Amino acid sequence: MNIFKFIALLLLTTFLMGSSFAIVKLGLPYSSPLLLAAIRFILAGVIMSTIVILLKRPHPTTKEDWLKILTIGTFQTAGVMGCIFLSLRTITASESSILTFTNPLLVVVLATMFSQAHYRFYQWGGVVLGLVGVIITMGAQIEFKIGIIYGILSAVFWAIATLLAKKWGVLFDTWVLSAYQMLFGGLLLLLGSFLLEEPFFIVNSHSIMILLWLTILSSIVQFAGWYYLLQKSDPGKTSAFLFLAPFFGVLTGWLLLDEPLKTSLLVGGLFIIVGIYLVNRNFTTGKLLQKLNE
Repeated sequence: MNIFKFIALLLLTTFLMGSSFAIVKLGLPYSSPLLLAAIRFILAGVIMSTIVILLKRPHPTTKEDWLKILTIGTFQTAGVMGCIFLSLRTITASESSILTFTNPLLVVVLATMFSQAHYRFYQWGGVVLGLVGVIITMGAQIEFKIGIIYGILSAVFWAIATLLAKKWGVLFDTWVLSAYQMLFGGLLLLLGSFLLEEPFFIVNSHSIMILLWLTILSSIVQFAGWYYLLQKSDPGKTSAFLFLAPFFGVLTGWLLLDEPLKTSLLVGGLFIIVGIYLVNRNFTTGKLLQKLNE
């Protein structure tokens, strides 16, 4: 892949990942959090499932396979996104993005515990740095906020979903898996909205624009761009640049929401970004650039 195309797509997808936290925060005055998440992913799931049906992508043929997709959707969409949206009620978009994107660090821990995976010394160093970063970022909190717990849970659910996707993902067409896990997760979020909150959605130009951004750009375009990168380049090398997502999360929180750039947030975020980079890193930049230009 051309290096300029790679960089442009990489910046676009990680920007959409990180900026979605601030966009969600902007949408919460117009909707209860779980309902906003549910509408976003039901719409995205319906659009993507329609596309994969029209393109005649191979679908699961057994109940067991559909159950596996439902399980991934339970963790990846319902668990992760539900916790993110709930966290944003009490903590900043910057803090939520930083906590959520610690998930690559947790993947190392959980994979070692439950699948006997082996990681290199510098990857464990990345886990330690990330943990220190979380302590620094959250250690300055004067009062406890439930959003911190939701932010941590979103990372835990994402790490579990990642391991499940690695185990079962080979059984499914990538686009089919994404479409239906979003749809199933969105339906679970809708159920959760009616059971766990008083759902409301105020329809006006602002709420519709926010919903369209989250559905089209932050869900469908982001996914399509990211998986295109993973398919056209080395997945491990590309994933190393996930550290850009929390950076964009902090940046857009500051630009769109006037969130303060506290010293603890910046220092802790830097530790976490370096940790994410080390966990995913298994190459040299020179080799990456050479491969992309081939």
